[in-house]
Amino acid sequence: MGTNCSPAILSDMQGNKQTSRSVATQGVDDLVMLPKVGEAEIVENIHKRYQHDLIYTYIGPVLISVNPYKDLGNAGEQFVPIYHGRFPHENTPHLYALAEEAYRSMKGDGGNQCVLISGESGAGKTEAAKIIMGYISFVSGKSDKVEYVKNVVLDSNPLLEAFGNAKTLRNNNSSRFGKYFEIQFDNYGDPCGGLITNYLLEKSRVVYQQNGERNFHFFYNLCAGANQQEKQKLSLYGAEHYYYINQGNTFTVDGMNDAQDYQEVRHAMNTMGLTAGDQESVLRLVAGILNLGNVAFRDQGKNTSVADPQPMQAAAALFGVDPFLLQNSLLFRVIQTGGAGGGGQKRGSTYNVPQNSEQALGAKDALAREVYSRMFDWIVAKINAALQKYKMPFKNVVGILDIYGFEIFDNNGFEQFCINYVNEKLQQYFIELTLKAEQEEYVKEGIKWTPIKYFNNQIVCELIEGKVGIFGLLDDICYTIHAQSGSGTDLRFLEKLVGSFSQHPHFRGFNNAFCIKHYAGDVNYNVEGMTDKNKDTLFSDVIEMLQTSKSQFLVSLFPEDVKGAQKKRPTTAGLKIKTSAGALMKALSACNPHYVRCIKPNDNKRAGDWNEARVRHQVQYLGLLENVRVRRAGFAYRAPFERFLNRYKKLSKNTWGIWGEWKGGAREGCETICRDLGLENGQYQMGKTKIFIRFPEALFHLEEMVERKDYECAMKIQGAWKKWQLAKHALEQRRRAAEVLRGNKERQRNSVNRNYTSDYMSYDCNFALQQIVQQNGHQESVIFADQVLKLNRRNRPERRDFIVTTQAFYIVARAQQNNEVYYKMTRRAALADISGLSLSPLQDNYLVMHMSREYDNLIENDKKSEIIAVLMEAYEGLTGRRLPVQFSDRITYKIKSGDTRELAFIRNESAQGQPILKKAGRQLKVEISSGLPKETDTTPQGMYLQASAKPRGGGAPRGGGAPRGGGAAPAQGGGAARGGGAGGPRGGGAGGAAPRGGGAPRGGGAAPAQGGGAARGGGAARGAQRGGPRGGAAPRGGRGGGAAGGAPARPQAKAMFDYEAQTADEITFREGDVMFIVRKDSEDWWEAEMNGKRGYIPANHVEEIK
Repeated sequence: MGTNCSPAILSDMQGNKQTSRSVATQGVDDLVMLPKVGEAEIVENIHKRYQHDLIYTYIGPVLISVNPYKDLGNAGEQFVPIYHGRFPHENTPHLYALAEEAYRSMKGDGGNQCVLISGESGAGKTEAAKIIMGYISFVSGKSDKVEYVKNVVLDSNPLLEAFGNAKTLRNNNSSRFGKYFEIQFDNYGDPCGGLITNYLLEKSRVVYQQNGERNFHFFYNLCAGANQQEKQKLSLYGAEHYYYINQGNTFTVDGMNDAQDYQEVRHAMNTMGLTAGDQESVLRLVAGILNLGNVAFRDQGKNTSVADPQPMQAAAALFGVDPFLLQNSLLFRVIQTGGAGGGGQKRGSTYNVPQNSEQALGAKDALAREVYSRMFDWIVAKINAALQKYKMPFKNVVGILDIYGFEIFDNNGFEQFCINYVNEKLQQYFIELTLKAEQEEYVKEGIKWTPIKYFNNQIVCELIEGKVGIFGLLDDICYTIHAQSGSGTDLRFLEKLVGSFSQHPHFRGFNNAFCIKHYAGDVNYNVEGMTDKNKDTLFSDVIEMLQTSKSQFLVSLFPEDVKGAQKKRPTTAGLKIKTSAGALMKALSACNPHYVRCIKPNDNKRAGDWNEARVRHQVQYLGLLENVRVRRAGFAYRAPFERFLNRYKKLSKNTWGIWGEWKGGAREGCETICRDLGLENGQYQMGKTKIFIRFPEALFHLEEMVERKDYECAMKIQGAWKKWQLAKHALEQRRRAAEVLRGNKERQRNSVNRNYTSDYMSYDCNFALQQIVQQNGHQESVIFADQVLKLNRRNRPERRDFIVTTQAFYIVARAQQNNEVYYKMTRRAALADISGLSLSPLQDNYLVMHMSREYDNLIENDKKSEIIAVLMEAYEGLTGRRLPVQFSDRITYKIKSGDTRELAFIRNESAQGQPILKKAGRQLKVEISSGLPKETDTTPQGMYLQASAKPRGGGAPRGGGAPRGGGAAPAQGGGAARGGGAGGPRGGGAGGAAPRGGGAPRGGGAAPAQGGGAARGGGAARGAQRGGPRGGAAPRGGRGGGAAGGAPARPQAKAMFDYEAQTADEITFREGDVMFIVRKDSEDWWEAEMNGKRGYIPANHVEEIK
């Protein structure tokens, strides 16, 4: 579809509210809202909208679609967001809104859906089906398998249209077959397969078209699009040379390019998995049919001969059969007498009966029709096989019915009779669900209701398909005089019809024809050829001839046992269509239906033209007036109490909450929900087993509230999860920084327990700064942001914004002018270009980032440990290597000019608070007082260093302390052990108050401080935690709580099943693997270590080793 959209259409699609002025000029978008309801008002409203290119109108959930006969540019991927995730009332009518409703219902309610597209030939049914399938393709998943299924679904359209569609007087792309396309969906709502069922291909078109029409598209595609080599191999000429496709004197179609369409069909064949051999076989059969059509016969006395042997020989070569056998099968008919029926043992005789030219012509046409029909069925089967390639299980289906529309021509035959019968059945289904069943349900449920009169076409369906109906009488004639054919049997059939139905109100018989009063109007059917077409069989000798073909493809199309079939009663075309229609109705009844009623505005296929009489006739037979009346008087939604309660209970605090959910009766629960939501009594009624909601707006409001509730709950869950993940990640970074700095650099007291928050300058709210990064960073994720002091080449400090992303770090300068802040990026350096980091061993905040390209950067920031952890993590993720970190009291670095500078760090106890800087040429001396010892352990509580399996001081891992009430445990890292006895102040001894309740703390007795240091974090041990008074005993045993004299083994777990890591912080393991348990975060996830890697494991996949 095009992308240029008229202002009226764009305004309409964006859901602008209708005003009284717009209604006066453009009509209402839902016929239920008409001030006055009648056929004239409905036609006038549709006309108003059609004049403004607004081709869609609602009747409640039913969508009316008028064929515009031009590209309105109102469909395509750019329009999908307007409708995706929205309810019908949020936008004005469109096929996308109906497709979204079907797709949403399938995912939300878990039920099968079907879209029934009905209307006359040329009303736009096929295009509507393609738009719906395209929308579902746009909004569903994107995995490789899902994309494959979607490609098959979409590419099946040009393939089926090429072989099953044709130009008719009323429609340039008329479907000459019925198609019910079930798209299968998995639990996630993504297409995973499909199934196409085809109905009643118009086989007669293969051999005959009236003036102004064409045969099936692919005949012309092949003649126009085949390359020279293919034409030579297939004996192809221009389309005008072939009788089967030149009878209509129409070889091109406006808006179609046969040569281009041929290439699209060949591409679609590749998508369906048709091999080169399969494709060549199809082309040979199509070319063979074209050549067969040019075979002519002439009578020579009592004999009949072929007028020109060349077409016969060409057709035989393409079919892979002997030309003599092909000729004989058409010129003679094999007749068997005696012994053929009743299963008796009588001996029979076989005769070759010569046929006259008319009979030979009939045999030839029957052969062409049957070969094409079976080839078409084979193509459908190949599409189904392609849809089931991965054999993925499916949960639900969305079925799309695109079937030939009601047809009334000057000369209507057996094909129109069958087509109109199927449409009559669909109309019956529509009546059953939208009119009859709805009113019957109101009575059954005791709902107050004003009945609406409507025409029930059940009487017409019974006339056609009843036990003694038209199909039944036709089959009887074919069975009783099966050896005869021609006008005599057709007239016998007409006589039986008149004798059986002369008093029927919907039947009338006259010379050579009969009339049926259909829901769409009176149709006269010519009986000529009806009995032969109903037999729908090839002579057995013709089938046997085809089974001698060298083409295994052609042989596979005719697998029947001819001799065995002679003993069975043949199946007729009428019986097949009755059976297919019954199966279709059964499939549709298992789905929640969505209706598209297509209307044809004129018969000349011209945009803008309007034939009011034709439109009024369609409005009448589609039953739109009755549909509007029922809708206005009825209820928009109904559901069993249990389903309504289950769907909407979360909207009331009295039926759902942290306390639990409703346990009372379902009816009372529904009443509670409606009352709590403030629904007035006139908006709903309570039936005996169901609740009925009168207005669509009330239902839309409920659905919006459910979606909002689900969204809010999901956001809370996601927020909690993300917060936990970020906190866990920050602890990981602190652990990593502690691992790098411990033993190498003195620490500042205020950095020991500082939390990492990554953003210290409200970067998320600074849109100007974000724009600087986005313009240069190509959508990089920011992982650290803070202001730093950058030393320039003269060693003068300059304040800069320092931003680290997953790909680079940025240094941005700020300037202020007229109270407005301006930003200028002074450097962007790729993290992969960092060659190393340098720090001093003292407690200063200086950090040098050495670059493999260009110059280095010297910055000062009190969050240097976090910067180190962030840079190391991002660098390792990009390069797979560990970022080198060096510690030295003399650091040389390169400046922008290419020269070098040196930092010299000197301990000076008088430099309290801030370091003392002294310049000496190219050297900058930094004098700083002493900080906490290098061995100070700043690892967060409960986390282990990867570098060492055992904590210093001989302690055991967390949870591995002394038995409850056990002996003392040495402190880790120069202080009281976590969970051990109370530590003294810095340099002091032990001793403090016992925990509440007296007695030794859980996990061990008093623990002397190792090296006289304080407990982690300085000062008294964490006695205030978990019940201990401040300065008192420590809480339950943790890291370092092992018994004196030795550390117990670390807890371990053994894998019971295989597990593949889903995120970077999880561990992949196999059944039987043994790993160390670091920490049990919850009942669901544990932190573990295996083969030197730490990460999370699902607790239900492992068993702790006792």
